[in-house]
Amino acid sequence: MTTAQSIVNAFAFDPVLVATAVLVACLFAIGVALGMALGRRAGMAEAERDFERKLPSERDDAVKRSRAVIGGLMAEQLAPWLPGFPFDPTEVRFIGKPVDFVAFPGASTGEVREVVLVEVKSGDAKLSGVERSLRAAIEAGAVRYVEYRAPSRRVNGI
Repeated sequence: MTTAQSIVNAFAFDPVLVATAVLVACLFAIGVALGMALGRRAGMAEAERDFERKLPSERDDAVKRSRAVIGGLMAEQLAPWLPGFPFDPTEVRFIGKPVDFVAFPGASTGEVREVVLVEVKSGDAKLSGVERSLRAAIEAGAVRYVEYRAPSRRVNGI
């Protein structure tokens, strides 16, 4: 036997054995694919059941939060006319963001004594980061008055 024949014989496989190995590999691949498909379907069914179970409580929570926001917005708008508001309603102007009102105590008598930024909160609401930084800037004295005069004649044909 030549060297070439011995190499060919070393790599010769029984055809029945090869066919059996291919069949087992195919069955294994089909089993994995079926397992993945069934697992995905079961997972989707479980997620759908969870969704249907949680939906009523999620809706209730969304409605409660929406009512709280609407109630807070109403309180902001009506605050100057509610009992205990510390300023004359004719001396406040609604701003909205980053504070709710600017109060000008004394304006109704013709002389402003001070300028006060007013933030209205209801319930357990807390100051936002911007509102806290605004309060800190005011407390640090970082406040100024700027007069801007708009151009009175046309600029660039406008």
